[in-house]
Amino acid sequence: MEGDPWFRNMASILVRNGAVLTADGWLEPAYVVVAGERILEVSPGSPPPETVDMAAEVIDATNCAVTPGLINAHTHLSQTFMRGLAEGRRLLTWLKELVWPLQEALTPDDMRLATLLGLVENLHGGVTQVVDHHKVTTTYAHTDVVCETALTTGLKVVIARAWTDVGANAEPVEDILEDLDRLLHRWQGNQRLQIANGPLALWRCSADTLRRTHEIAQSYNTFTHFHVAENKDELQMSLQETGRRPVSWLNEIGVLGSDTQLVHAVWVDNQEIDLLAEKEAPVIHCPVSNAVLGSGIAPLAAMLDKGVPVRLGTDGPASNDTQDLWETMKTAVQFGRATTFDATVLPPDSALNLIMTAPFLTAGAPADLILVNLNHPRAVPVHNVPSALMLCTHGSDVRTVIVDGKILLRDGRISSLDEDGLFEESRWAIKRLRERAGIY
Repeated sequence: MEGDPWFRNMASILVRNGAVLTADGWLEPAYVVVAGERILEVSPGSPPPETVDMAAEVIDATNCAVTPGLINAHTHLSQTFMRGLAEGRRLLTWLKELVWPLQEALTPDDMRLATLLGLVENLHGGVTQVVDHHKVTTTYAHTDVVCETALTTGLKVVIARAWTDVGANAEPVEDILEDLDRLLHRWQGNQRLQIANGPLALWRCSADTLRRTHEIAQSYNTFTHFHVAENKDELQMSLQETGRRPVSWLNEIGVLGSDTQLVHAVWVDNQEIDLLAEKEAPVIHCPVSNAVLGSGIAPLAAMLDKGVPVRLGTDGPASNDTQDLWETMKTAVQFGRATTFDATVLPPDSALNLIMTAPFLTAGAPADLILVNLNHPRAVPVHNVPSALMLCTHGSDVRTVIVDGKILLRDGRISSLDEDGLFEESRWAIKRLRERAGIY
């Protein structure tokens, strides 16, 4: 790298003096060199003087962990405008009395603000990639504004276009198919915005439309992402309507595989877990939301033992009520151990793998990395870095976020955005939204 004119001409960043997660484990001190949108070097010790001289910006990571960025694998960004409304309500009651009326009353501008607010919250917590299970509400303009807003933040966002063709708020099937194809065609190949198929839940979707939308997603090399077996009522509905448990039924209709993401999967039995493992179907575990809504605790340890791919999601702020992925990870560890009476479930490095976009930082990888401050009363003394991250870290401890080589969060602040202005504008918008929805 020394004297390399290519490096000298790139927008380069040097992160030094941190505890860095590398292919060889945790190294401290170590340094990371970013050039353009890629990581150029990850090395132990201190950088040579010429590397320091050539860097356009030097970030001191003393007392910080330096890791890949995080992925929030399931949320509903529009629900930032519904935060705090789940208290004391069961899932179906909460949906019918609050969430659905508010969703119907959202304007495209409300959706813009809610999306931006939700992405800002994720960014502050170290998230570099978000999967937004997006409800269209009343017009396709609501979806377009989410896509456009996501691109302004610099984060990597997947919009799982939600739909239902059964029951309340059902859409005509041809409209669903046409809009899904429209979105996929428009955004295909975009580096920071991806579209996925997002049926809402089994009990709100027909088998035929599930198959047809899944085939469209496959034709664009993307995936299907939806709620499955979230609570006991849904399990009973599946048994009554199909005579099958949810995962078994999905397999029967041909919609189960590595390109099918099952969110929640709380009420799955051992046979279904075996089937998930066989099909390599990912499960998105949302322990905080499941607990708040009283839905139950997913059999995480059994899934991991069988080799089911698992990621963590915060779920939407209407049921969590934050999007703090660190809290979600700690809760997953606690539930996984408490339900099995086994303190060895999910050791720190394994837990971190459930929320990180990559297992470690390495040369040639996208420059998506974060600095997490461990110099605070909840963490000091740090005997073990991954343990401190798993058990002692909050989203507010994230100091710096870099995505594709661009610094989006610097010393805990987003310089490209007036956050106070966003908060004030959102407060006024929420007041008007509640009035339109008749919720006082």
